[in-house]
Amino acid sequence: MESRRVVITGIGTINPLGNNVEEYFTNLENGVSGAGPITHFDASKFKTRFACEVKNYDGSQFFDRKEIRKHDLFAQYALVAADQAMKDSGLDLEKIDRTMAGCIWGSGIGGLETFFHEVKGFVEGDGTPRYSPFFIPKMIADIAAGHIAMRYGFMGPNFCTVSACASSNHAMIEAMNCIRSGQADIMITGGSEAAINEPGVGGFNSMQALSTRNDDPKTASRPFDVNRDGFVIGEGGAALVFEEYEHAKARGAKIYAEVAGGGMSADAYHFTAPHPEGIGARKAMADALKDAGIAPTDIDYINVHGTSTPAGDGPELMGVQSLFGEHAYKLNISSTKSMTGHLLGAAGAVEALACILAITKGIIPPTINVEELDPKIDPKLNLTLNKAQKREVKYAMSNTFGFGGHNSSVILKKI
Repeated sequence: MESRRVVITGIGTINPLGNNVEEYFTNLENGVSGAGPITHFDASKFKTRFACEVKNYDGSQFFDRKEIRKHDLFAQYALVAADQAMKDSGLDLEKIDRTMAGCIWGSGIGGLETFFHEVKGFVEGDGTPRYSPFFIPKMIADIAAGHIAMRYGFMGPNFCTVSACASSNHAMIEAMNCIRSGQADIMITGGSEAAINEPGVGGFNSMQALSTRNDDPKTASRPFDVNRDGFVIGEGGAALVFEEYEHAKARGAKIYAEVAGGGMSADAYHFTAPHPEGIGARKAMADALKDAGIAPTDIDYINVHGTSTPAGDGPELMGVQSLFGEHAYKLNISSTKSMTGHLLGAAGAVEALACILAITKGIIPPTINVEELDPKIDPKLNLTLNKAQKREVKYAMSNTFGFGGHNSSVILKKI
């Protein structure tokens, strides 16, 4: 059976750089950092006291009091982003076959804040179990996909992908494949995360994974810089409406880009560290190219995983150079985590929107905060340092890699 084409007809986001797509794109282009002191809890005793938080968020603007009680923050972010994307898509729910519409969502952790507060309440109590009836359904990672489906009455494929920081890329690949194979005509996909809380920050601190540049948070996320000391944790989410091309065309939909292909692999090496030679990353990128039916020389821009960790940045670029050869020097490469921080399971979705910015507006978002390039990194690579660059982008690739050795690459195409 011939594979059906998949396009993106709606986008939405709430993240550290903006509570909508327009604000996010403007701050990406201008190289704005979303980092600042943690306000979600008292972090004064933590090694890391800053993060990339969503700004000026008030759940009561989107949900009534009863709804807020039922939704962990990660699910709230999911629903806010999905609402934006659905409105942007112009889909009329009365005119579509909702049995052919679904939702695949990514979250690496799910309702961590709910879990923490419920267990804390029990431990600090008299031993009598007084758990909320919403505890389990608020906590489980798949609930965001369920709530999105319920909101729009989408009865097609519905589940959550959980693969740490690769989660939302995996969600997008699976959503693409559902449409390609004829299981659905429309899919809401993306990811969300809300782990800026005591166990989230404390847990990553204990791994020595987070930057501790408390004196200058805005410059803490510095991929490829010789003085990088860990990632900056972020939060939020992004949603994309995937639609079968003929279905979108028939209703005169606005099309941002085509979803050209996806690749997935495993490092099979270490439970937190990437393969030091970027072998798994290379395979995911190579498989994405094969799936899209294009050559390495077709790619114009790569939004790399680029977390600002000494262990991660170099091996990924090694994988890029191994796969792309001399074309690696003709690519634009950037890590937008230098601005948004690392949104964990939501990273891929937010970074797919950065690729859409590159494709639709010809603007490559920069890698900010690079003061001194790591001498182990090839200086001839165009890492789009510190300032956005203009370039026509026909194909953009987005990489996300997660603890457990999970690797995923998505390719978007100008249409």
